[in-house]
Order: sequence, then structure tokens, then C-alpha cells
Amino acid sequence: MTQDVGTVDFSELTKAAQNAAVNYRPNDDVHIGGVGSALRTFDGGIFTGACIDCGCGIGFCAEHSAIAEMLKHRVTRIAAIVAVNWRGEILPPCGRCRELMQQIDGGNRETQILIASGTVVSLSELLPFPWRTESG
Repeated sequence: MTQDVGTVDFSELTKAAQNAAVNYRPNDDVHIGGVGSALRTFDGGIFTGACIDCGCGIGFCAEHSAIAEMLKHRVTRIAAIVAVNWRGEILPPCGRCRELMQQIDGGNRETQILIASGTVVSLSELLPFPWRTESG
């Protein structure tokens, strides 16, 4: 099912992502919220997440955290997403995050992603050759 993304106002999403970037270090080996992310679903829902970085290499991205929160509500389509570091600088999603968005719902290839101030691209532009297509 194709849904019209339309024009996305990223100001509210960026603010929500900044609020999720809590920049908290509970100990020397763990950093929480160095990056925050916010996404909007087609029904207007906003979900946020924070990254967790651990000294041993485990952890996850802020986008994964926001997507997990969305999935708990049984929603898979993302209209728009943004990630920022704790200083408020916009960051494009890593390859792992791009694949996750694609794999949870092929329609997310239309997701609008703020990758820099004033620069919005679709997931299909960032991931022109997904690991697996919906028919493959």
C-alpha cells in the first residue's frame, strides 16, 4: 500500500530527537543518548529513541530504539525520521538502520529522512540496492 508522504515539517521531529539525546554516562563503559532519533508514522504518531554505546561493542542506534518503540504499537510504516547527536547536529542513518527500515516494511523505501539541515532524501535514495527485495 502506497501512502503519500507529502511535505514533512522536520522541526517538531528534530526537537523530539534532541530531547531523546540525553548524553548520559552511568559509568566509564556506557554512553546513553549520544544520539537521539525521532520518527513520525503516517497516522501522526511520534516515537523517539536513544542510542546505547558500550565499551565492549554491544549496543544499538537511536533509530533502532525509536523503531522498536513504534513496533511495540504494531506499526511498521515510517513517514519521516531524523537523528541528531547531543549537540543537535543532524546525522544520516547508518547502513544497519537503513536495512532495518527497509526490512520491517518495504513501503519504508518512501520514508523521508533528514540527513543534513535542509536536505531530505528518501530511504530508496540512501539504499538503492537493498539486501533483499519484497519479491526476493
